[in-house]
Amino acid sequence: AFTRAGFDCFDVHMTDLLNGQVSLAKFEGIVAVGGFSYGDVLGAGRGWANTILHNAKLFDAFSDFFSRANTFGLGICNGCQMMAQLKSLIPGAANWPIFVRNRSEQFEARFSMVEIMPSSSALFAGMEGSRMPVAIAHGEGQAQWSNPDHFTSAQASHAIALRYVDHYGKPTQQYPANPNGSPLGVAGMTNEDGRFTILMPHPERVFRTAQWSWHPSDSSEDSPWMRVFRNLRVFVD
Repeated sequence: AFTRAGFDCFDVHMTDLLNGQVSLAKFEGIVAVGGFSYGDVLGAGRGWANTILHNAKLFDAFSDFFSRANTFGLGICNGCQMMAQLKSLIPGAANWPIFVRNRSEQFEARFSMVEIMPSSSALFAGMEGSRMPVAIAHGEGQAQWSNPDHFTSAQASHAIALRYVDHYGKPTQQYPANPNGSPLGVAGMTNEDGRFTILMPHPERVFRTAQWSWHPSDSSEDSPWMRVFRNLRVFVD
């Protein structure tokens, strides 16, 4: 999807960063992927984040990357969990939740309806109010705030960038429209300046209309989700 949007893309493993083969200093964007990354065991995102938080070299590298004014980041599914655990390193992300076991106590894989909220997210520029189905596939997607004040602040500051809605377009905690039980249907967050966004859904799995279960017959080859990747290209330019 990023290649289609005009980026030069590189597959970087944590071991590449640990052994010094690759440096984050050469990159403008970072995408922490989902889809069974880091073993997809329970708490995979936390384990991934701890690799960074408890290694001085990686801690400094990621801190420097997040602090550079020209960088962006996207965390999806396991990557969403990971970046949420790194919120102390990300400027303007103090009100982010962590993501815990789905209320259903099972892995959920379905096509869910979401709404893009008013926010500063560079990912969703010009898309406010759009309601579209998106692929979800996770076992730990329930947003949880340990501090109620942070939840209140997240709402007031428009840090909630994406939410699950029902077939009437209303935010919902009702299963299965809300697959994990997140309050207010929270499905994604952004930081204060909009450079870093985390999502439990998988827009990268449905950026072509052929990947949708249904689409209008006159649809273009690109689905509406392709715009999020092109938005980041505009941000970089």
